[in-house]
Amino acid sequence: MPDAAPTSQDQHDLAALEAMAAQLEASGRYRLLRRFESCTLAPIANAGLLKDGVYVDTETTGTDPLKDEIIELAMVPFQYDAEGRVCSVGAPFVALREPSVPISEEITRITGITHEMVAGKTIDPNAVAAFIAPAMVVIAHNAQFDRRFVERQYEAFQLKGWACSMSQVAWADHGFEGTKLAYLAGQCGFFFDGHRAENDCLAGLEILGRPLKSGRTALSHLLETARKSSWRIWAERAPYDQKDKLKARGYRWNGEEGPTPKAWYIDVDEADRQTELDFLQTEIYGGEIHLPTRKITAFERFSDRT
Repeated sequence: MPDAAPTSQDQHDLAALEAMAAQLEASGRYRLLRRFESCTLAPIANAGLLKDGVYVDTETTGTDPLKDEIIELAMVPFQYDAEGRVCSVGAPFVALREPSVPISEEITRITGITHEMVAGKTIDPNAVAAFIAPAMVVIAHNAQFDRRFVERQYEAFQLKGWACSMSQVAWADHGFEGTKLAYLAGQCGFFFDGHRAENDCLAGLEILGRPLKSGRTALSHLLETARKSSWRIWAERAPYDQKDKLKARGYRWNGEEGPTPKAWYIDVDEADRQTELDFLQTEIYGGEIHLPTRKITAFERFSDRT
């Protein structure tokens, strides 16, 4: 049920509070956070040139997409212009889902979602597919987590290019000291009720729509990064005594048996691919070596299919 329209008294009280807040901030001794209420939208210059996106967030029974399940899915549609400005935000899709096991007390404490709330609830894959069909990009804050969960349940997500608002914006370069959603919001001057999927989506969009030190929005930087191809390089059969050197350089270990090698691997920009192969040949293997590599785009990135 929508909130009642503000009365003249409400508006008067809000104006008084804002005046007090402005006075406190002007003193230089206080920094205030305002409650998030709605996304700040850029003016629309040409509606026909806007592109569609969807911001996605999930609440789950745990952190392992191989065994844990989605209990809440939120998707917020939005439109953005060529400059990466958020110009409109549409009605969200929010749905609960009953998992095959009871929701733990810890998950209920974090999310507020109880087993009684999800009892008998399902999320229709066809409805999800129809909702995301117009989107040019799907964004999540920690897409490495959300994409792996939603693709197992809703195959339509496999057909979309993805971007990660946590890892694909160089937040530190723009004066931010952390990447968690609540922390980014705090540095942007607002707070929100987190750990419910819809709230996280809307807060994420507000953060992306804000201009950074560069003058461009965070969304503009994110889309630029997401469009670039990268390469995954597997240091297959690397000498065991070189593992610390690989780890220090940013390599991660894939210990799972499957279609990809059981080996140390790294993702690098396309421009850095040959440099990384030269490093491996000279510093790790001590001679010519032919290693498995794979080109990765936004359509595969963050998924289990890499």
